[in-house]
Amino acid sequence: MIVRAVLWDIDDTLFDYSGSDRAGVLRHLEAEGLLEAHGGAELAVERWRAIMEAEFARFLAGEVDIFEHRRCRARVFLGVDLPDAEADAWFNRYIAHYQDSWTLFPDVPGVLTALAPLVRQAVLSNSSMANQERKLRTLGIRTHFEAVLCSDELGYAKPAAEAFHAACAAMDLPPAEVVYVGDRLDIDGLGARDAGLTAVWLDRAGGDVPLPPDVLRITTLAELPELLHLGRRCVGADVGHPQQ
Repeated sequence: MIVRAVLWDIDDTLFDYSGSDRAGVLRHLEAEGLLEAHGGAELAVERWRAIMEAEFARFLAGEVDIFEHRRCRARVFLGVDLPDAEADAWFNRYIAHYQDSWTLFPDVPGVLTALAPLVRQAVLSNSSMANQERKLRTLGIRTHFEAVLCSDELGYAKPAAEAFHAACAAMDLPPAEVVYVGDRLDIDGLGARDAGLTAVWLDRAGGDVPLPPDVLRITTLAELPELLHLGRRCVGADVGHPQQ
């Protein structure tokens, strides 16, 4: 098998979304005087994330755009039917704290650099293009990727095969020559596998979840270059670095 490109998920794969979101919302709620009103840190974060998951599902389904998604999260969390401008202002104050907390996982810069001479790299995300482009540039890794593809512009979201196929088409490569790396077994691992890509599940927690057929597992991105040099693969054959 020839692997010519690595296609990446962003949130909780390259970017520590969960850690950044937790730090950001706790700072936001403390600044707003709302932390204790929502039961303290752990209960507040749990409620915040449950609302995010529910409202993000509506965004992925095309029911709301990214801005209405944010307004709905503010309204549901506060339990108040805020006007648009007030909901925007409240959520934007959270975003300021969240962005101040943005960070990459420590294993990211090294693996992106190590793969650069071997394979092409791109991104496929279920978030919005504006959000992810800004994030990648702020974190200093945008130049590693020849393309960034997001569900709001594609019209498809992972795990739909159409999303993965659109990303492969953007690189003019067949799915069989593309590896997808993501932190969600259901959305990323199984979605990529079923779309015909080589699926690599990043299981940072290292749990005991049984591994489905034809899905590879790593617990740190530092394992990826060696994984792609397995004897049954030829990595980067089109860029002059074949590995048998």
